[in-house]
Amino acid sequence: MHDTVHASAIRLPYPPCDDPAALLPSLAEWFGAERDRKTATIALRCEDAATHGATDAEKRLASFAMRAVRAGVADRVTRDGDTLLVSTSRATFWQHPSPWLTAPSSGGAALRYVTQGGRRYPSRPPKPTGTVYRRYLPALASTFSLRTVDVSEDTERFHRWMNSERVARFWGLRGTREEHAAYLEAQCADAHVHPLIGCFDDRPFAYFEVYWAKEDRIAPFYDAHDFDRGLHLLVGERDAHGPGKLHAWFNGVLHYMFLDDPRTQRIVGEPRIDNTRHIAYMHRLGAYTLKEFDFPHKRAALIVLERDTFFTHHGP
Repeated sequence: MHDTVHASAIRLPYPPCDDPAALLPSLAEWFGAERDRKTATIALRCEDAATHGATDAEKRLASFAMRAVRAGVADRVTRDGDTLLVSTSRATFWQHPSPWLTAPSSGGAALRYVTQGGRRYPSRPPKPTGTVYRRYLPALASTFSLRTVDVSEDTERFHRWMNSERVARFWGLRGTREEHAAYLEAQCADAHVHPLIGCFDDRPFAYFEVYWAKEDRIAPFYDAHDFDRGLHLLVGERDAHGPGKLHAWFNGVLHYMFLDDPRTQRIVGEPRIDNTRHIAYMHRLGAYTLKEFDFPHKRAALIVLERDTFFTHHGP
């Protein structure tokens, strides 16, 4: 097992790049290729220190390294002679949004509260359109992405998926094309739900509903926190059920849910109690079953995945 890797010294031009995110591609290369790698250390030296003065160069490099920690790119900085060692854990790296999010995160919205239907919860930001998350998967030589539902583009495939025997067993939403278009329109209009299409290499294969739990029907059944998020899903294309792809898309959508708002500490789900495959896979990713309970339409398991568990032990 690789516990630490020291890169060859990265020589930064003088003055160093202002954006510590410049270190992320190197970190992505290590952490993306080796799932057992826990930490990585980049050695930083200023190549023009002799020309511009060692003291000034050291100050600028130290400032850059400090910003790397404050920006969430690194965990700590140590010194080895004229070299700064910038160390990053796997958990820290995968919580940085910039390599993966392709739309502004929900975390940037101001915190305001609304009260509706006897519930008080944060006002949710408008949902982005288009692609919101994209990640290349070296093991599959493929790119997983998530994009917001486009009703005009996605109704036909959603209609086909919902009427398949395998999906209808758990969703119970067989219907006409018009009914399914109306369903998607309602989800797009609902401020607490973000309907998404999952793709491999831009080919749609699944539908996901990412929702804020505090104002959802699940809230009365547990102590819902302001930024808990839940997930409903269906996989419409059978070739996405293979072990490699299953791990990739399941892991990817959970990763997106935690990245979209850093205040999200828990992801919850309420699969039907007989959906044992879904429950077992959530457990493999670090979730646990809090309890079983009765919705009006089903007996369900309340599944909880905590942020720290996901990133520290089971994450991307």
